[in-house]
Formats: sequence, structure tokens, C-alpha cells
Amino acid sequence: MEPPAIRRRRLQRERVIAEARRWAATLPAPATVILVGSYARGDFNAWSDVDIVLAAPWLRGLGPLERLRLVDAPPGYEVVAWTPEEALEMLRRRNPLAVEAAEHGVVLRDDLGLAGELRAAWRRLMRG
Repeated sequence: MEPPAIRRRRLQRERVIAEARRWAATLPAPATVILVGSYARGDFNAWSDVDIVLAAPWLRGLGPLERLRLVDAPPGYEVVAWTPEEALEMLRRRNPLAVEAAEHGVVLRDDLGLAGELRAAWRRLMRG
């Protein structure tokens, strides 16, 4: 039998993932949306925010503030918005969020098939 404290944490994580998945579904297509950070790893606390890596071709040509306005994330969400090419480049540069998306990310939506591409690219980088 699962201890009550463990059950509460598991249910809280599942609730956050479900909420993030619903939000990801509202974004224009195509998009790849990956939960990263403490909720993805399961080591969240009361002050954790919901960290998201978003990659979408419709972000091309937009500045960082325009991207965030367009994304319109809910309160408590921290979204990094990249084009698919930028996501792969960030991984090549070993950007911590890109690495986390490739290693431990929870895929919320993947119209682009980018999540698998990131994981494969990371495995290649690790092999040297």
C-alpha cells in the first residue's frame, strides 16, 4: 500500500502534468511542448513553478517578449520558447533546459516529433 504522503505527491504531480497538457493543447499547431524541471523529475516543492520548453516553427522571426506574449502561459509557468532549430542548437551547446528536456522531460505534446529527435541528438552528443 502506498503511504499517504507519497500518494499525495504522486497525485499532485499527475494533476500538474494533466493541467500542463491541457494548456499545451491550446497552443497553435505544430508545436512540441516538454515539461522540464522539478515537476518532470518529481522533486518539486511548494514553491516550484511549472517549467516548460516549447518549440514551434511559428515562433520564427519573433523576439523573446513577443514569443512570451503569444504563448500566454498561466500563472506559475515558466516557458522557454524556441524554434525547433534553436532547440537543437541549444542542446548542442548543452543548454541546461535543452539537456533536461532530452534527458528527463515529460512530453506534453509533440506534433513535430522533436522530443525523440532531441533524445537521439543527446545520445549522439554523449557518445562523443
